[in-house]
Amino acid sequence: MFWTTLIYIIGFVIIHLFSKYMKFLKVVPRSRFLSVAGGISVAYVFLHLLPELGHFQSELVGELEGGTWAFIESHIYIVAMIGLAIFYGLEVMVKKSKKGKDGQVRGGSGVFWVHIGTFTLYNSLIGYLLVHDHFENSWGTFFYFIAMGLHFITNDKALRTSHEDDYDKYGRWLLTAAIVIGWMVGIFTEVADVVVSFLVALLAGGVILNVMKEELPEERESSFLSFSIGMVSYSVLLLFI
Repeated sequence: MFWTTLIYIIGFVIIHLFSKYMKFLKVVPRSRFLSVAGGISVAYVFLHLLPELGHFQSELVGELEGGTWAFIESHIYIVAMIGLAIFYGLEVMVKKSKKGKDGQVRGGSGVFWVHIGTFTLYNSLIGYLLVHDHFENSWGTFFYFIAMGLHFITNDKALRTSHEDDYDKYGRWLLTAAIVIGWMVGIFTEVADVVVSFLVALLAGGVILNVMKEELPEERESSFLSFSIGMVSYSVLLLFI
């Protein structure tokens, strides 16, 4: 497990550090590759992460008595909704901060650091779940790597568009470090299933919002066909493997 996940973590690091050099990821019209990547990420959420939440919920029934955790035991999908809402709120905050300015959020802006700080936690969560998500076999880990790796490319493009030079100077390094730190925490610690289910739910909500906010705006000229190809093809793979 250690060596397998280490290889995948190195892959995540390479994606973060070198995605800026993928010149074909032009903004408008939106790269067909990004739409395919978005479809793959959404397929992974609906065919793996959300069903896994259902599994967690059934496994945890009756194990928790009283308190907040008992509520989450029966309403784990609320956590996914909260994850979606958090990232939606971030996008609204960033867009409002641009109004009346030159369109770039400065490195010294509190908005920039809040935005990047949240994605730093998001990346560390993805690194942690690489170790502690309950994959059935090595294929499960591989498909997680592919889905999240493509998701990282999409996120890098979006954050670079929002923050330009500040993202390359500060943001991408923080996000790269976060994924490694999350993985290291996962290697040396282990938490209860209810905590893992909480983290998976947050990730599911975050992925859905981060994908759709990039695909839906009309000015992006996204490709529904490419999105569908990515979603359908990855769904078939997940269902057969």
